[in-house]
Amino acid sequence: MTTSAIRKELHTYLNVANDKKIKAIYTLLEDDITSGKTAVSDYWNDPEFVAEMNSRANDMETGVDKGRSWEEVHNRVRRKAKAK
Repeated sequence: MTTSAIRKELHTYLNVANDKKIKAIYTLLEDDITSGKTAVSDYWNDPEFVAEMNSRANDMETGVDKGRSWEEVHNRVRRKAKAK
């Protein structure tokens, strides 16, 4: 599985995980998070991440991906959270 695919899976999971699991995950990563080791700027040094972002931007610009509004995304996450 690519790093990009793992990021997507983790992002999806974190959006619907219960509070106890979120706190446990944060506890495991807290030192890295607070020390700045995972700063947003570091992602732009990852060629795979940059390629993924460029691909997504291109898909939006060319109309391949119509995108979703924040409201659509928010409602989808809420529905999935309620289903669990």
